Amino acid sequence: MRLRPDRFWFLWDELAQGALGAVVLADTRRLEDCFLAVDYFEPRKIPFVVAVNCFAGARRHDARDVCRALDLDPGTPVVLCDARERDSGKEVLIQLVEYAGRMHTARLLDSVG
Repeated sequence: MRLRPDRFWFLWDELAQGALGAVVLADTRRLEDCFLAVDYFEPRKIPFVVAVNCFAGARRHDARDVCRALDLDPGTPVVLCDARERDSGKEVLIQLVEYAGRMHTARLLDSVG
């Protein structure tokens, strides 16, 4: 059974309240599963990065290919990672914090004119 977007949004509205950013973990074998998350975060202007989980036996994809396949807004970071490795997970979070900081600064500058 597929999750209906209206039920998805209600759940994520609760979870994302006050969030400074998010990570969308992508498996390139099931990239279509990421569309709901991307469609949630983009219009709400919640900064997010797409972390492409790369692991042995899976076909590797270029970050640009993933960006095109998910039809991401320009500038949305796509990070290749191995979610099983601590340092790789830290790099994803660092990318998220840096991107969220840039986005929040840009919005602040836009608001003051």
